[in-house]
Amino acid sequence: MALLEGKTGLIFGVANHRSYAWHIAKALVAHGADCAFAAHPDEKLMQRAREAVDQLDLSRPWIEPCDAGRDEDLDAVFAAYARDHARLDFVVHSIAFADREWLSPGTFVGTPRQSYLQAIDISAYTLVAMADRSREQMAAGGGGSILAMTYYGSEKVVPGYNVMGVAKAALEASSRYLAADLGPDNIRVNTISGGPLRTLAASGIAGFRQILTHNAERAPLRRNVEGQDVGGVATFLVSDLSSGITGENIYVDCGVNTIGL
Repeated sequence: MALLEGKTGLIFGVANHRSYAWHIAKALVAHGADCAFAAHPDEKLMQRAREAVDQLDLSRPWIEPCDAGRDEDLDAVFAAYARDHARLDFVVHSIAFADREWLSPGTFVGTPRQSYLQAIDISAYTLVAMADRSREQMAAGGGGSILAMTYYGSEKVVPGYNVMGVAKAALEASSRYLAADLGPDNIRVNTISGGPLRTLAASGIAGFRQILTHNAERAPLRRNVEGQDVGGVATFLVSDLSSGITGENIYVDCGVNTIGL
């Protein structure tokens, strides 16, 4: 039997076939999960998401528009999911946003209030909003797993990561408080700290190529992380094999976080 046979869930953040969300979806599907998707309603972004989902060769792909920064959109997508799916076993949060104008080395100090708050809202608060809307259906099925993607720039200064690092720190703290609140319902909440990957979001960070080169040189595995690395860990965290793990941040970065110099 496939590891995730019978499990059904909702994935936010498939931007294209290079995004972490897509690699996670690919791994979950390969292990038998039924994946549904929510993507930004912008016409161009939605088209990219549909094209990426099509590459997963699903028989009946389910994808709905959702601007996670709008409560009404989140209400609508979770209502649509519940209408069409009897269970909600997992939710994958792989979305983030920060104004790229403030993602260059030395610019964090000038971050405007609105840009700061927007980064926190889209990159961190949305996890809380999704967990709240997941709770009833997930608990009714006996529990489940909520995952969110983060990065080591939440803990240490990564030049140019700036307000996104602050937002990811808020995301990680939020996951721990959610784990405490949702634990009685047998709902687990964890984050995966993935290494830098060539994604659409990463393209907005100044000096990203240098980060890739630096990481590959320092990593104990002497390489950068690949999407399938994160997909494998996500599969484990969605599966019943991780039934005793919650409130954790798991590094999948080829060991970079363990190196001091």
